[in-house]
Amino acid sequence: MDSTVTHFKSMIPTNTLNIAISPMLRDGEAMRARNYRQVKGQPYTRKEYIRGSPPPKITKFTMGDPAGKFEYQVFLVAGKEAQVRHNALEAARVASNRVLSGKLGTEYCLRILPYPHAVLRENKMIFGPHADRLQDGMRRAFGKPVGTAARVKLNQPIIMINVNENGLEAAKEAMKRGEDKLPVPCRIVIERIVD
Repeated sequence: MDSTVTHFKSMIPTNTLNIAISPMLRDGEAMRARNYRQVKGQPYTRKEYIRGSPPPKITKFTMGDPAGKFEYQVFLVAGKEAQVRHNALEAARVASNRVLSGKLGTEYCLRILPYPHAVLRENKMIFGPHADRLQDGMRRAFGKPVGTAARVKLNQPIIMINVNENGLEAAKEAMKRGEDKLPVPCRIVIERIVD
């Protein structure tokens, strides 16, 4: 009997045993982005009362030539109400700007319209053995600031690009690239600028 148990233990790889015994910590990791997508309750925005509020990752909202005269405005309009995190806005800006600067040089003006005011909180939990001594579950689960987000309403424009007629196709492609980075379905609206 003892020899059978010893033989069985020798068949199990040692790295499997280490994985099973080591605690799985989630402290320091952020929750998934989809957990913050839904608009719920009052926005948490009073930064004078929030200690340790993180700065938004998006710092530049206007790209290209803001003083130029253009013929068309292209908008990326939100298809439903949602919260868009600051890193999603930054990713959309970088993706759209890369297409425009590659195809049009400086003959465009790109603007990100919503500002991420709402501060997102997370009640960080530690999972694994002996975690019950370190956490309180839902007791006083207010959470610590982990990021910021912009609340976007239905039919609200998120990205605006000013271009001339020769840059419309590049602007459409840039909007599609930007839409891929956002958590909301969007549509592209083109308007002619009337002087």
